[in-house]
Amino acid sequence: MTFDPLLGLVAATHTPFDASGDLHLPSVERQGEHLLAWGVTQVFIGGSTGESASLGMVERLALAERWLEFARGTALRVIVHVGGNCLRESAALAEQAQALGARAVAMLSPSYFKPAAVDTLIACCAHVAAEAPDLPFYYYDIPSLTGVSLPMADFLAHGREQIPNLAGLKWTNPDLYNFQRCQHDAAGFDLLWGTDEALLAALAVGARGAVGSTYNFAAPLYHRLMAAFAAGDLTAARVEQYRSVQLVRTLVGYGFMGAAKAVMGMLGVPVGPARLPNTNPSPEQTAQLRADLEAIGFFGWIA
Repeated sequence: MTFDPLLGLVAATHTPFDASGDLHLPSVERQGEHLLAWGVTQVFIGGSTGESASLGMVERLALAERWLEFARGTALRVIVHVGGNCLRESAALAEQAQALGARAVAMLSPSYFKPAAVDTLIACCAHVAAEAPDLPFYYYDIPSLTGVSLPMADFLAHGREQIPNLAGLKWTNPDLYNFQRCQHDAAGFDLLWGTDEALLAALAVGARGAVGSTYNFAAPLYHRLMAAFAAGDLTAARVEQYRSVQLVRTLVGYGFMGAAKAVMGMLGVPVGPARLPNTNPSPEQTAQLRADLEAIGFFGWIA
């Protein structure tokens, strides 16, 4: 099938919860409005940032339905992550995503019973992609969380035989060597960069689209980075990239997921706490996090 590549920033959105940790779908509208106001017109829902591994099937179906309902009639395009350990559930999520008009679907590998070879991974993806045959399908390569590290150039080279709608990869992996192998050894696929704090390096070797969690609360920084790179102003692009490094380093010090959701609240886009086993900063830690962000200049960077 033919498809248009996903260009520019794709925000990997948080799943909103209320104070007790229950799904709070009314927050989706505020999230979407916030991103559109910042010029982010693509979202990747229910992924790692969306805590999909901590969501039940009913919650995942409801989350996709609400995002696609909000997006209807707007410039927002929704990519639905459907991956998990149960391939039948993943297939049902993919079927729903197509029925509701998603822009694309993506899945990571099963991670409890892990595919040990590329052919097995392709078979897993084919089972799911077949339920959304009219949508571009992306494999979400994130070996740090799945524990599955297989040669993606081989996956792409052989995958289209069994996955006619295979569009490319969401590459959440700092391995630029194999990223370039995929670009050149399996040309024609869409490779979406997924490590925000190294976006500039990926642009330098040809990346054109990127999926990231910090685009939810720091999109202006990355818009400037990409514009500076496109204009050949590497000095300015490096300044913005190091700001990203400082931001990520600050959040990691408090537990990235909970801290990132706290920052959303600071920006007037409350998405609630993270679910266990992710942790959340205490009120005192949240106040210190704000102070640390002020100290590095974060709120000025996104003004």
